[in-house]
Amino acid sequence: KMTQQMRDLQLVQARKPPGPSSPNAAKRLYRNLSGKFRVNYTSFDEGSLVGRGEKEKLRKSYLFQSNAALFEAVELQDLDRVQELLKHYSPEELDLNTPNSEGLLPLDIAIMTNNAPIARALLQAGAKESPHFVSLESRSLHLSTLVREAEQRVNELMAQVVNEAPNADCSEKEKQLKAWEWRFRLYKRMKAGFEHARVPDAPSSVQLSVASSSSLQVTFWEPLSVNSAVVTKYKVEWSCSPTFLPLLGEAVIDKLKELHFTIQGLVSGTAYHVRVSAYNMKGWGPPQASVPPFAIPSNWREYDGREPRRRGQAEALDHLLGQVKTVHQHCICHEPCKNQPQSRKHSVSKSLKHLFHPGSKFLKTLKRGLYLTAIFYKDDNILVTHEDQIPVVEIDDTYSCLLMQDFLWFTKVSCMWDEILWLRQCVTVSQSSCSCILQTRFKMLLAISQMQGLLGIQDLGQVFFEPIKDKQGNILIVTLKEVKTNQTFESVRWVPICKLQSSRKSVSSPEEPTALDTLLISVQDKLAYHQQSSHALSPGLYLGYLKLCSAVDQIRVLVPERLPNILCHVKIRSNPNISREEWEWLQKMARVEEPVPTEPEADTSQNPLFQELQVAIKELMTLMNIPLQEAKDFRLYSQEVLDFGDQVSFLLLLPPSDDVCTAPGQNNPYTPRSGFLTLPLQIFELGEER
Repeated sequence: KMTQQMRDLQLVQARKPPGPSSPNAAKRLYRNLSGKFRVNYTSFDEGSLVGRGEKEKLRKSYLFQSNAALFEAVELQDLDRVQELLKHYSPEELDLNTPNSEGLLPLDIAIMTNNAPIARALLQAGAKESPHFVSLESRSLHLSTLVREAEQRVNELMAQVVNEAPNADCSEKEKQLKAWEWRFRLYKRMKAGFEHARVPDAPSSVQLSVASSSSLQVTFWEPLSVNSAVVTKYKVEWSCSPTFLPLLGEAVIDKLKELHFTIQGLVSGTAYHVRVSAYNMKGWGPPQASVPPFAIPSNWREYDGREPRRRGQAEALDHLLGQVKTVHQHCICHEPCKNQPQSRKHSVSKSLKHLFHPGSKFLKTLKRGLYLTAIFYKDDNILVTHEDQIPVVEIDDTYSCLLMQDFLWFTKVSCMWDEILWLRQCVTVSQSSCSCILQTRFKMLLAISQMQGLLGIQDLGQVFFEPIKDKQGNILIVTLKEVKTNQTFESVRWVPICKLQSSRKSVSSPEEPTALDTLLISVQDKLAYHQQSSHALSPGLYLGYLKLCSAVDQIRVLVPERLPNILCHVKIRSNPNISREEWEWLQKMARVEEPVPTEPEADTSQNPLFQELQVAIKELMTLMNIPLQEAKDFRLYSQEVLDFGDQVSFLLLLPPSDDVCTAPGQNNPYTPRSGFLTLPLQIFELGEER
């Protein structure tokens, strides 16, 4: 007779029908899912459905089938099928944490049959254990009841099969008997798994680090032995006392994709002890103390009370720009633009309707001069005119000024695409001075406005780090922008890049290509640069290498091609914070002018940062093709940690003083491996800001 607890459980779960009752049924159901049911129900033509109610019924039918298939796949210990279902359906669609009619969840079956791979897959998808198992006794009673009822059902069916004459009903009874015999064996295996399991061992390792002046990061690893039961959650505890009395706080982690936890809201300068314990269906195991045994929340800035370098700078610059605009607001040069919003709207509309007609200002060929081209791309397609030309406008056909100064000024203007009209009107006042520089820059603003008007787009994207020049005297400034939305342009079309390259007929010789031909040949490289320069580093502490080289008109910085907006670097660790104690150690090294650490010493071998720096320096030296023995002449920059937001920070490794910046004509003593380039310092700074 079923206990009161089981009767209540059955009533609660009565709304959910049981899944298939045999392995064969599970296989048939999964085959159906593989074909007919493994479809997003929203892809059906809604017009073919009688109404919203029928559509909802169809949806629920698919989801019920997928839920039943998941239970059967777990019972059959079919890892591939479980992973396939978790891939195609969300936890909500699978009803991943809703018990079936037996009061079990998929995770319950996986852990009680000790199927660790399936249990881990379910845990990473967000699966939980049944809330009905509030104690060991309740779980044991529940399993005993399932075994007893399955055994009773097997005996009943066996008696019916033996006593009845062979007929259609008897054949059906034999199928039911086989199904219940299989389920009886499953429940017995689950019960035996539970009875033989023990609480898990302590986590194999617990690492404690300082995450900020008010938080600690705890990273832990699975126990070496789980004692025949999968670990389903962990508990992190912290206290100011090594005995953990009193306990200041605890947190239970049941999302096990990543085994780490950040303890927030701690007091700076206070020592905290931390320990972690693991849990399985038999209960909590013994705790494992952290290494080091305690940590003190702090930040390197507390060493000398230093404020963040960039605090308030963005606000101050915005305020300064606002003041400049206010001063020029009533200037006579702004009178013609009082009704500008309407005229701009009309201009944009007109440009979209008449884009690329014979009166267009886009150029097909280049004469000797300075030009602007805008590359808009989406996937493997590029935006071109009807003549299959990349949009180009003229800046100056008599250009004779200093290119690098004007180019760097242009890159700064690219940060203010929406302010071009205002900038143009401000420069207009001064152009009467006949300065070559002012005239050129005014023409640059005119060309930008022309490109914006013809395309109907304000944001022309990012400027490529160097202009394209040819032997005919043409100079091409290139901007790049990725179009991620399904944006359409009237009178313009997208063309595959490969088709554009193959169909264009070159008007120059291979020995002396024009700037346009050079652009078309190298367009993939430029798109790769643009995409890579927008990538962000993952959170962590990095070791950067600062190497400069100077020319007549600029200073360039060495960067990796795969991430040109960041210095050459290697990752030290995932925790970006440098604690006060770690910074004190770095300052001590700097004061005694010790060489960069490459070999362990007795008094520092237990310092985690020392060990991490050793590994990082060796890796960076190998990356930069610098002999490791030369590291004794390199220095760590000890004035500050370079913080890029809250998640990324840098320590800088500097070459010897004479080699930080290579002068013109001076040979670089170390030649980096392939995969590096040098950017103008101002371009690098703009890319870093982006």
